[in-house]
Amino acid sequence: MKNKKKDFGPYLYLLPAAVIIFTFRLIPIVLSFIVSFFDWSITGVGGFIALENYGRLLHDAEFWQSMLNTFYLVIFVVPIGLLLALFFANLLNSIEKLKGFFRSVYFIPTVTSMVAISIVWKIMFNQQTGLFNYLLGKIGVNPLGWLAESRGIFDLLLSSAGVDYTAFVTSISGWMHMSYNASYMILAGPSLALFSIIMLTIWKGLGYNTIIYLAGLQNIPSVYYEAAEIDGAGRAKQFFKITLPLISPTTYYVLMMTTITTFQVFSQIYLMTGPPIGGPLGTTKVIVYYLYDKGFGEAGDLSYASAIALVLFAIILILTMVQKRMEKRVHY
Repeated sequence: MKNKKKDFGPYLYLLPAAVIIFTFRLIPIVLSFIVSFFDWSITGVGGFIALENYGRLLHDAEFWQSMLNTFYLVIFVVPIGLLLALFFANLLNSIEKLKGFFRSVYFIPTVTSMVAISIVWKIMFNQQTGLFNYLLGKIGVNPLGWLAESRGIFDLLLSSAGVDYTAFVTSISGWMHMSYNASYMILAGPSLALFSIIMLTIWKGLGYNTIIYLAGLQNIPSVYYEAAEIDGAGRAKQFFKITLPLISPTTYYVLMMTTITTFQVFSQIYLMTGPPIGGPLGTTKVIVYYLYDKGFGEAGDLSYASAIALVLFAIILILTMVQKRMEKRVHY
């Protein structure tokens, strides 16, 4: 029997993508891992220091502050972004006319440069001439500092409501057996400057998530809703018993991608509240900005920046694995 020749055609088609992935993904990951064990700065290579960089992270208050800021960003952006995207997708799915026009309008922020968006939003957040303070003034609210305000939003809200925030934090810290400073940092919530970044980040990703949800909604057969109406199910029951379970694959995808991209936020932080410290009192310095600052700022400590990058990689990997465990609840 004649031996069949092996067809290398498919491998040749895959070769360009494989080279790009290997060159710009795998090699940098391996090099970052190696560099993190050396005293490697922008001026040259030092000696082998083992786990010293990782030990520094444990006692680095600035690192923990940046991690807290990052988790604030994720905790607000991911759930609010998903709920708003699902809400607007349902609205788009219910209209009959101009559906293509509204899809395009919602998707425009996704294809717009983050640099341009950040500059426009920074102008809108301006304390003296910005649009947001102008609108607040129209309803009798005093102008806010927005990108210049370091106080947490919960601190601002409770203080404006007449609550003695210091006494509130003192009582909570005693109940939780935590130091006052740690309790204050956590309970105050994200600074108003960071919350401004959160608003922009939600708006930027809203169009993409909305279109993805819209595609998921349009894949649900109408016969399910017709049968539910015959059985007397109302709109709310149809949504929770039919829509939510059947778009769970879409929700799972959007949840994973939004979580990963939110952990990697950098551009808007740099452009709106950037150098030298990352916003008022460092309250907008997220983990990627801190990594950049350590590696390419005045310190030029590439080995320490590599250690931070690998810690971020581990966090995202763990969260992805946790979300992967949730896949059994997805109705494919």
